[in-house]
Amino acid sequence: MRCKRAKLAVCLLTAASMGLFAGGCGKKQEPAPVAPEGQVKEETDLDIESGPDADTVLEDTATEDDPHKGQVRSFLTGEWIDKRLAVKRPVSCMIGNTDSALPQFGIGQAQVVYEAPVEGGLTRLMGIFQDYEGLSKLGSVRSGRLYFAYYSMGFDAVYLHYGQASYAQGFLESGQIDDLNCMEHAVDAAVIYRDSTKKAPHNAYATGAGLVKGIELKQYGKEHTQDYQGTFQFAKDDEPATLSGASIQDAGAVCPGYLINKPYFEYNGQDGLYYRYQYGGRQIDGNDGNQLAVKNILIQKADIRVLDDNGYLEVATTGSGAGWYITDGKAAEVTWECPDTFSPTRYYDSNGAEITLNQGKTWVCTVDNAHPERIKFYADASQMQ
Repeated sequence: MRCKRAKLAVCLLTAASMGLFAGGCGKKQEPAPVAPEGQVKEETDLDIESGPDADTVLEDTATEDDPHKGQVRSFLTGEWIDKRLAVKRPVSCMIGNTDSALPQFGIGQAQVVYEAPVEGGLTRLMGIFQDYEGLSKLGSVRSGRLYFAYYSMGFDAVYLHYGQASYAQGFLESGQIDDLNCMEHAVDAAVIYRDSTKKAPHNAYATGAGLVKGIELKQYGKEHTQDYQGTFQFAKDDEPATLSGASIQDAGAVCPGYLINKPYFEYNGQDGLYYRYQYGGRQIDGNDGNQLAVKNILIQKADIRVLDDNGYLEVATTGSGAGWYITDGKAAEVTWECPDTFSPTRYYDSNGAEITLNQGKTWVCTVDNAHPERIKFYADASQMQ
């Protein structure tokens, strides 16, 4: 059953200057090594029970000769997809992002990726997947954090993780979020297999068939409710979003300013995508060896503070703040607002209008509000130091 959405008021957290992070990007090197082949457990064909009729959820106004007959806009990318896929709730997955966890598998199939700091200056990733049933290997699946769970709820996603920080446990077990915690034996058995070529804790991976089993095991709703409106607004086919004006910056290369993995995105004018680098090389998907690339980047400045001696963080996901929207080689300042932990984050331009994203994948970087100087834009990657 879909969990009951009780509203929780969450105050914006006090900013804390943290010595864990430093700016700068890693310089581009040769492509990362070819991913090791994993040990995949046998998958079975599952008969997926259909939910509410897609026609009652999303209106299809196409005519008989329309090439998009039977399709609607994806809530995650704004692109045309099959109407029955569009109404399915996505799965969000916590993915390890240490150098020993590389390469990640399946992340290239995420429509949205969230990146945020965790302990010791590292970052962790959360991919949001619309068409998860066909995934052959996803992960490694790692532990959750409360702020990632809140981000997931903004997309009405089922949240997959392997354990969690202690501060998140109460909320994840409260019934207010549809949660697949692989520390639960039955969920682990349904969803996860171990890759013998990797060492723990980077050896736990999910499959699409396993995710379907886990969702059925927990009896979670598989489709969005009829009043679901999505998180982002997207440009129309013939009206791409363009950034212009005196305050716009060139953004041929973008550094969000994380210390350990030193990531950056390099714009390719030929296909209009930003290609991702970290740890001194290309960030690839181990399933196909392809480099990760997105159409949009959102940088969200948030108040962050350290909670304890373990270095666990508290990240403000509600309230309001500043940030950047980057697309097509340009960057524009934006603001963000989120009224509560169950609502999506909205982004606004300098005139207070909600921004329109270009169609395609989006990468969201949460960065420390106390250190905006760590965010760097360059006309091209050759200017990076």
